[in-house]
Amino acid sequence: MIIAYLGPEATYSHMAVIRKFGSSLRYEPLPNISDVFTDVAKGRADYGVVPIENSTEGAVTHTYDMFVDSELKICAQIVLPIRHNLMAACPRDAIKKLYSIPQVLAQCRQWLQVNMPHVEVIETSSSTRAAQIARSEPNAGAIASALAAEMYGLTILDENIQDSSENVTRFLVIGRKYPQPTGNDKTSVMYAVQDRVGALHDTIASFKKFKINMTKIESRPSKKKAWEYYFFVDFLGHCDDARVKKALTELAKHTMFVKILGSYPNVNG
Repeated sequence: MIIAYLGPEATYSHMAVIRKFGSSLRYEPLPNISDVFTDVAKGRADYGVVPIENSTEGAVTHTYDMFVDSELKICAQIVLPIRHNLMAACPRDAIKKLYSIPQVLAQCRQWLQVNMPHVEVIETSSSTRAAQIARSEPNAGAIASALAAEMYGLTILDENIQDSSENVTRFLVIGRKYPQPTGNDKTSVMYAVQDRVGALHDTIASFKKFKINMTKIESRPSKKKAWEYYFFVDFLGHCDDARVKKALTELAKHTMFVKILGSYPNVNG
């Protein structure tokens, strides 16, 4: 089995893949989210793993946009606690430059202001790249995963330096079909509404009418017409459940279209 994921190695996406599938399968790190979708769609990979949202920084909009034209389905979710670590090949007081990706630096902003206010902070393309630089450049440090420290032989100088202790990232496993009901499932759909008063309210009322618990709603510009939006909704239940089918039928009456993105176990694994 081949699993494609947003690379490179030693990133949090890589850690999410290992958490879900173990360490014995073949993993293919790819440079961007589009490539993950393409490899799965063309059968070059059995499944793909992509980030969808972070509890601190919000939605990964590129992943949402990819679902608009893709026929791939969500097969599972992975909720990974994000633990950022300061690492280097030199002592902490010798660090003059600190590397990481913008999202990680944002999630550690307060810690950096208090603990390393005079260190030059430099953005990189990935946290793995930051670890590589810290390994090769004198007086350089990185903020990255524990896996990156292990892979590049760096010493972790401070653990869990993220500003929020509740910092988690949710990843989606995508494939060519979604699994059968388990009795504890979540469903993701997308839809578009007409530009009229109360249109969005009517869609939400469709879930309330059949006592369906919505857990998330996200909007994205359609990119086809100004001020036209797609809405992405997560709710509890499987799309094959009788009550969910009724809710989706009601939803279709108030939308231009409804697309089921997948039903999958409502677990964090």
